[in-house]
Amino acid sequence: MNTFWRPAYVALGSNMNQPRDRIADACTHLAALCETRLEAFSPLYRARPMGPQDQPDFVNAAVGLLTRKCPHEMLDALLSIERQMGRVRGQRWGPRVIDLDLVWMVGTDVDDPGLTLPHPGVSMRNFVLYPLSDIAPTLDIPGHGRVLELKRERGGDGISLLE
Repeated sequence: MNTFWRPAYVALGSNMNQPRDRIADACTHLAALCETRLEAFSPLYRARPMGPQDQPDFVNAAVGLLTRKCPHEMLDALLSIERQMGRVRGQRWGPRVIDLDLVWMVGTDVDDPGLTLPHPGVSMRNFVLYPLSDIAPTLDIPGHGRVLELKRERGGDGISLLE
């Protein structure tokens, strides 16, 4: 365990079993993680699926955490939450009860078979960038740029703020 607190950013998505409620449940799980504090929560967005289009739209959000966990410990915690919430990995980019992606942990570059930080798809996914820009617009993601600039470059096609 690290002795210092590190900012971490997680993208959340769901398109099954009352997605708004699943996002709220995931936040409850995240807030309960040991050595971790939930510091920021974005508004909810509706977004078209990235993969197969014959599935419901996703509800997406982002959270900002402070944690003493190292990147691999955080990934393990996220995967554990997904399993607890009933996620079964099947079709790539298919429907899911919950999806928790570790987007970036400040001060950590990781390139392992099971984990890459920053998340390699961050700059191409407006369903990550829009919520993330609400909680960390000036965050600089190494090799990609500032979140607000990435959001502008990516555009808003297929995404809208939920009310």
